[in-house]
Amino acid sequence: MTSRRWFHPNISGIQAEQLLLTRGVHGSFLARPSKSNPGDFTLSVRRDDEVTHIKIQNSGDYYDLYGGEKFATLAELVQYYTEQQDLLRERNGHVITLKYPLNCKDPTSERWYHGHLSGRDADKLLTEKGKVGSFLVRESQSKPGDFVLSVVTQEDKQDYVERRTKVNHEDQQDYVERRTKVTHVMIRCQEGKYDVGGGERFDTLAELVEHYRRNPMVEKSGIVVHLKQPFNATRINAANIDNRVRELNKVADNSEKPKQGFWEEFEVLQQQECKLLYPRKEGMKVENKSKNRYKNILPFDTTRVQIRDADPEVAGSDYINANYILGSGKREDVHGAGEGKIFIATQGCLQNTVDDFWKMVHQENTHVIVMTTKEMERGRNKCVRYWPKLHTTMELGSVQVRNVEEHKAQDYVQTKLQVTRLDRKDTLRQVWHYQYLSWPDHGVPNEPGGVLWFLEEANRTQASIEGCGPMVVHCSAGIGRTGTIIVIDILIHLINRQGLDCDIDIPKTIQRVRQQRSGMVQTEAQYKFIYMAMQQYMDTAQKRLEEEQRSRVKEIEYSNIKYAPNCTSKLNMASSRSSSVVTNDDSSGVYENINFKRSQTSFSSNTRR
Repeated sequence: MTSRRWFHPNISGIQAEQLLLTRGVHGSFLARPSKSNPGDFTLSVRRDDEVTHIKIQNSGDYYDLYGGEKFATLAELVQYYTEQQDLLRERNGHVITLKYPLNCKDPTSERWYHGHLSGRDADKLLTEKGKVGSFLVRESQSKPGDFVLSVVTQEDKQDYVERRTKVNHEDQQDYVERRTKVTHVMIRCQEGKYDVGGGERFDTLAELVEHYRRNPMVEKSGIVVHLKQPFNATRINAANIDNRVRELNKVADNSEKPKQGFWEEFEVLQQQECKLLYPRKEGMKVENKSKNRYKNILPFDTTRVQIRDADPEVAGSDYINANYILGSGKREDVHGAGEGKIFIATQGCLQNTVDDFWKMVHQENTHVIVMTTKEMERGRNKCVRYWPKLHTTMELGSVQVRNVEEHKAQDYVQTKLQVTRLDRKDTLRQVWHYQYLSWPDHGVPNEPGGVLWFLEEANRTQASIEGCGPMVVHCSAGIGRTGTIIVIDILIHLINRQGLDCDIDIPKTIQRVRQQRSGMVQTEAQYKFIYMAMQQYMDTAQKRLEEEQRSRVKEIEYSNIKYAPNCTSKLNMASSRSSSVVTNDDSSGVYENINFKRSQTSFSSNTRR
């Protein structure tokens, strides 16, 4: 499990139910301290429209569910039951699914906060990329609810390395080499206050960090712990994206040249591109050069799409300038086995690549094509028209395409095409072509609403077709607008799958996509547009969820109305189930006894009924 942010240190059973029922989905879960048994914990899981509470014992030596497997840490216990989906059962045998962690909101929006990051990873990150005084704050792995300040310091021992050489007959000066290390300082969180032990207490993590930036700490060994420059994280809680956008919009304090946070973050991403130079030999071959719109924008050999029924006698007949893009980044997902989305990113068609384009569309069982450019922009051809006009047919090599229907919206045109192979007995296939018309060349749309609506329509069509192959996305070069659209869609898919409180990492997602096709997301403007699109998407999604919740509550209120004279107890029970009212704030009054059946490696949960 990549995060322990499912741990909520300061909520009650009632609050846990409210969170899960308003922000979660079936399979959402969180862990929290037990109010009735201090030192123990509770696992709360949403199941349809109810919440199940499961006691976790902390014996002092191990964690367990009052029987069965024992674990050294709370995180290992949760990870085990998340991975072993069939082990957690009710007494009646019904499986309790732990699928979507409902994350606790970050305690701060400061970019030096890295959430769940292990001590080992913090060491590696700061040693490799930081310098003396670089610092970050992370969650404590050993003590849920506490934090750790990790900072690069110099060791107290000085290693002298003497070297004498003759330079112009003069001795070169001796020099001193000091080794660096990473110091980890525990930050306790008690009663809503933060401290490093024995010192001042602060209301927020930000106040604590700012205090020790002005007033350095001193280790017992005498080493002064200077907090100089923050080592910024890129991971954010999707629900907190407003705060991150605000932070990135602030102009950095630079006396020479003011630079915005977006610029700095994008520049770091650009500097890492040299690590993503994979072979592109196929595109460089003489027989394939004319098939590339731009001679230096070529597909990586590792992820390129190959035309499978190519003529082996014709050199390069399996080549097309296109790459598979896997949202998960896992190669085994290329045939749709994983949960991540699959795309094909390609260039705008040339006259001599139209036939190959349709061969690819047919072989990949693609039903949705997304085009983010006009055919002509600023007097230059960006893409040859590769589909027929309304009510006409084109024969493109071995593929026949007919335009049967067009629908024009404000920003895009949706075209329904009928596609079939002429060289084999083949059923007629429906392919929907979406062309976005409001994306300016060398720029981005003024606001992301039109793009989000466009993507929603394309995805609705994609989802309606069973067994649908990868969505084909292209602009002109197949990297700038194409990369921007694909990254936005990957992030939306992640949020829809894991919930509004999941973690997203925009730079890391771009880097993962760039590992599959070179140069995806070309400009700082496109980079910032992704943030703007995700910000608007989250705002809309949260409003939708609130509206659904209000409607659900209204329905429950109506369903609880009883007119029969002897129904008071039934009404009270119904109200209790819907409003999560219990006898104490840890729901301990509604736990059942756990009966852990070792033979079936399952147990009866403490379910609220």
